[in-house]
Amino acid sequence: MSQNLEKIEEAISESSLWESFKKFINLHIDFTDKISISILDLLVIATVIFITTIVLRFAFRVITRNLPIEDKSKFSVVFGYFRWLIYLIILLITLHSVGVNVTAVFAASAALLIGIGLALQTLFQDIISGVFILIDQSVHVGDIIEIDGKVGRVEEIKLRTTRAVTIDNKVLVIPNHLYLENSLFNWTQNGTITRESVDVGVAYGSDVQLVKKLLIQAASTHPDILSEPEPTVVFTDFGDSSLNFKIVFTINDSFKAAFPKSDIRFEIDKLFRENNITIPFPQRDIHIIQKPNQNIQFKNNSENSK
Repeated sequence: MSQNLEKIEEAISESSLWESFKKFINLHIDFTDKISISILDLLVIATVIFITTIVLRFAFRVITRNLPIEDKSKFSVVFGYFRWLIYLIILLITLHSVGVNVTAVFAASAALLIGIGLALQTLFQDIISGVFILIDQSVHVGDIIEIDGKVGRVEEIKLRTTRAVTIDNKVLVIPNHLYLENSLFNWTQNGTITRESVDVGVAYGSDVQLVKKLLIQAASTHPDILSEPEPTVVFTDFGDSSLNFKIVFTINDSFKAAFPKSDIRFEIDKLFRENNITIPFPQRDIHIIQKPNQNIQFKNNSENSK
C-alpha cells in the first residue's frame, strides 16, 4: 500500500514538473503590442538556424569538392556573401511560421531600417562590387592595377575592400565600389610582360639616325630589357624647340618599371654627351619695344605719385 502511494506522489510530482516546463516554454516576451515571441518560438528559431548552418556547410563541401584550389577560394568568398542572405530569408520564414507578424516587425523597425540602409549604402555598394569582381574575374590576386592614379599589386580581395601594396611598400586599401565608378587599368591581365617607353627631345639639326642608334643602344644594354621583341624608336613629332623621339621596349616586371626607365634615361644622357647630341630646353625670344611718349607719360605718372 505504501509503495502505491509513493508511485502516485511521484506521478503527481512529475506531472507538476511537466506543467511548470510547459508554462515556461510558453512564456511570451512582448516587444510591442503586435509583436510577441514565446520561449518555444525562440528555441524553434535557434534550431532552424542551427540546421540551416549544417545544411549550408554540407552544400559548400559538395559544390567545391571537385573545384581547383584557386576557384574554391573565390567561390568561398561569393558563398559567404549569399550565406547571410539565406539566413535572413530563413529567419523571416521561421518567424512567420511560429505566428509572428513579420509585417509588424518591419513596421516597428521602419525608421531604424531606413537609417541603417542610408548608413550602409556605401557598404552594400562595396559588397556588390566585390561580387562582380569575383564573378567577371577582372582582378586577381597578384595583378598590378592602376585606379584613380594609384598603382599597386593586389594582395587580397576581401568582402568590402581590396588590399594592394604600392612600389614603395605602402598598403593601398581600395573600396570595391571604386571599380564601378572609375576606369581600372589591369597591367598584368594579359601577362606580366608589358611595353614601356621613354620620351626624349633633341635639338634641331641633330643627326636623327645617330639619335636612333644611341637610343636603341641605351635600351638594349640594360639587363632588365627583353631582347624579343627588340627595342624600337619612334620619331613622334617636330616640337616647338626639339625633335621628339620615343624609345619603346619590353620588360618582364611592370611593377618595377620606374627603375629600368630611370637607368635608360641616365644612359641616354651619357651617350648624348659623348656624341655631342644636345637635349634642348624651351626657349622664347622677348622683344621689348619702347615708345618715347609712353616713357614720358610713365615719368610724369611717377612724379605725380611722388
